[in-house]
Amino acid sequence: MNDMLRVGVITSTHGVRGEVKVFPTTDDAARFKTLERVYVDLGHELKPLEIQNVKFFKNMVILKFKDYDNINQVEIYRSKDLLITRDQAVELGENEYFIGDLIGLKVMMENGKELGVIRDVLETGANDVYIVDAPGNREILIPAIEECVKEVDLEAGVMTVHLLEGLLDL
Repeated sequence: MNDMLRVGVITSTHGVRGEVKVFPTTDDAARFKTLERVYVDLGHELKPLEIQNVKFFKNMVILKFKDYDNINQVEIYRSKDLLITRDQAVELGENEYFIGDLIGLKVMMENGKELGVIRDVLETGANDVYIVDAPGNREILIPAIEECVKEVDLEAGVMTVHLLEGLLDL
């Protein structure tokens, strides 16, 4: 499991006073109001940034970082991920998982046959859909519903699934 979780992506600057527009990748963008610090992923390092102010505009979060007062200081963070530590994360309910913890899990059928590895998760609104890379450059889409997902073992890195009729035929 990764110790850092992505909560957003800086899409652009906002104005000239050092604010940035953030596309939230968390279920509840309002959680930015309770965050004091985030980390920007620079590739070679994680740089801590203290949040000074939070505003909302349409589907975006506008952040102002402490000691960043002009557009030139924040321009370098465009297209960078914003991360938080796992201890800053929201509490999850039963059978809820962070997407970052699911990506890379081996997917096994109930009969023990390996299907592939979870590459990504689509958030559709009704239910998430797991994108599984299968042998032969195939992609299998598995709905994240109780009828399909039988067990998730993060420690072992395995998800056990039951495929509904027709899912492999798509």
